Amino acid sequence: MSIASVQVDNSPVMQTLPTDEVRQIMWRYAERYDLQMLVQSTRSVARGVVARLVADGERNTHEWTAAKDEMLKAYDEAGVTAMMSKPQYGGYLDGPKNFVMALAAFELAWVDAGAATCCLAAGLALEPIIERGTPEQVEEYLTRSVPPQPGEDRKIARGAFCLTEPLPYVGVDTGIMCGKVRVANWEDGQEPMLQVDKRGRFITNMDYASFVVAAVESDDDRIKGTCMVILEEDDEGVYDRGAVTHKLVHQLSSTRDPIFHMTVPASRIVGGYTIVDGVIVPNHNHGKVLEAVFARTRVPVGVMTAAKLLSAVEPIIRYQRGRFRGGEGAPGTPRYDLGLQMKEDVLHRLVDVWATGEAATSLGLAAARHFDEFEELDKTRDELYAAAGARSVREVLKLRKQTEKLALEYLELLAEPEEERDQERLAELKSNRLVEYMVGESLSNILSPATKLWNTGQGANMMREAVSLMGGYGITEDCPGFLPQKWMDSQLEATYEGPESVQRRQLIVTMTSELFLTQFQGWITELRRLASDRPGTGACALGSAMELWLWTYRHLQEAKDADGKPLYRDKRQGATFPMADALAWLLACRCQVLDCLELEKKGAENPVLADALPGYVQFFTDLCHVQTAHAAGEVGRICADLVYGYNRHPSWEPTCEACAQAGEIDCLEGLIPGISVGTRLTSDVVESDGSHANKAGPCPRFAGIEGFISRRNKLDGCLTGSRLAKDRAGNVLAQVMIPEALDYPS
Repeated sequence: MSIASVQVDNSPVMQTLPTDEVRQIMWRYAERYDLQMLVQSTRSVARGVVARLVADGERNTHEWTAAKDEMLKAYDEAGVTAMMSKPQYGGYLDGPKNFVMALAAFELAWVDAGAATCCLAAGLALEPIIERGTPEQVEEYLTRSVPPQPGEDRKIARGAFCLTEPLPYVGVDTGIMCGKVRVANWEDGQEPMLQVDKRGRFITNMDYASFVVAAVESDDDRIKGTCMVILEEDDEGVYDRGAVTHKLVHQLSSTRDPIFHMTVPASRIVGGYTIVDGVIVPNHNHGKVLEAVFARTRVPVGVMTAAKLLSAVEPIIRYQRGRFRGGEGAPGTPRYDLGLQMKEDVLHRLVDVWATGEAATSLGLAAARHFDEFEELDKTRDELYAAAGARSVREVLKLRKQTEKLALEYLELLAEPEEERDQERLAELKSNRLVEYMVGESLSNILSPATKLWNTGQGANMMREAVSLMGGYGITEDCPGFLPQKWMDSQLEATYEGPESVQRRQLIVTMTSELFLTQFQGWITELRRLASDRPGTGACALGSAMELWLWTYRHLQEAKDADGKPLYRDKRQGATFPMADALAWLLACRCQVLDCLELEKKGAENPVLADALPGYVQFFTDLCHVQTAHAAGEVGRICADLVYGYNRHPSWEPTCEACAQAGEIDCLEGLIPGISVGTRLTSDVVESDGSHANKAGPCPRFAGIEGFISRRNKLDGCLTGSRLAKDRAGNVLAQVMIPEALDYPS
């Protein structure tokens, strides 16, 4: 009997792959017609021009070719190039651009990550200017970075971001840089001219970048500290685009190792400068600029890997069903109609790929939306401090400490049942902009590295699984959906803007915030309530996994290893880094569950979905259950390893205090029949001749971790029903209708 003929239960079944209407609701842009148009225009470029480039073998060369250049022109015509600029500078989208960039990256990476990187790198070059530039710099470069209007005779300014330095939270000295800046000429009453020397490595967009934003350090007593400076290709000096990087991946993006030796005016310092006692003092050092930029730009990279996983679903279904066609089996037979999908294994493995893709996309887009909501507060942070009377570093720290207490009170009130809250006090705290800022900041510091860490790391692992589901086809150039190229590309995305160690390093610092941990505790309460209404989402297992993680974190804060050394310390990365990994699993699952609930809640308002909605909701609910079970397993494994693993195993020598002595229990046999046999079955016993069970030592016993044991047992029980959910999801994959052909060329 085929798997498709097995009806798991009477649940509604999803008939077709998710439509745009479904995604718009889940990802919260059903009311944004401008974003819907951006998605459609970006998709047309991705599945048209970009897909043809890949199919025609343009990934086989490292050089920037005329054919690849056509991709940039297609971006210009589709409005992709102008999406970073605001309407007053020639763009067409107002407001923050984090969610915009994430959606564009998703559509482009659905076909090719190199094409997405070209787009993101252009935005990355503009981000330092947008975030920290002077008003004049913002107007200059955003206006020049949009395509010319009819009648304009100018060239589009395309940028590159040249850092190649240590990143924040990497655990090394972020002040060590190879780029240097000194005063070249400074005449009385004139603007200083700067000499910039910079060598870049692995710099994207360098084949066609007309300006570069480079990080440099002072090599002159007349310039203080570090800064970022804008270099133009027409400036005096050497603007050498450098040697081509021979990448194995992302070949549709341009990457070189440039060399700059240029003279530029001091007004090119990003954010401007002041002159103090004859010294040029940049208003923003390079670290402050990077902090503002990388807090956001890691998110679209994580979304790129998520898109690969979801794009793999349809090609895999097509391959599985057609595997035996042309051989034995006539149309209408299970072998012909289902192919490999007659077997449960391939369906379950594809469910895992899809569930991971959903969780990764939900996490990435939730992070992007959060940064949009938080952006105004973030940009006015210094004004908020000043308005509260805090101007020096010490005053700011004191103010933050005071505000943190208020923010914790606000979160605790928010977690209470609505009927029990002090609504007046809650409204008062909610109106405090600094409270709102600190709560948002604590979440920002978590979401950005977690998205980058989990999406690219676990995403790369699951892309290997996706490729394996294509059999031998998966390692050929003409594999449908370009899956092998996407698998290889994901390895590079895991290193963009800092590899896993960078993201883990930031997480182990920022997840110690009591503001975040209080929000985390509130999420557990939220999931408990949800589990009573929507148990099929796996909310119960997710809440239990979060409780186990939180208990383990608190334990590690105080615990010591067998040698008496503290565990949760900066350099004990064997103890801290796994906790960052576990947290990322939990965050992704929570976002996935919330997206599923959004579809159920808002889908009924969309007449296009109508009868199809129950099937979609049931399928995404089952995917949530599958993914939360996987996350619970990972969290349980990690936490158990850390709680038990730093204790030394007891030995039989010199004396086993925890062991029962054979003589003692044998003496009790007359009083308590069966105690001798029972004790030997349940406890470690040392016989009268000193012999004992053939193992390393008596079984370990630990005092003080009863809370962990009870939570771990509870978590295991919460997995009830998760395999039934996987059966249902697999059954859907064997029946769901797919288009006759992929909507982009092979």
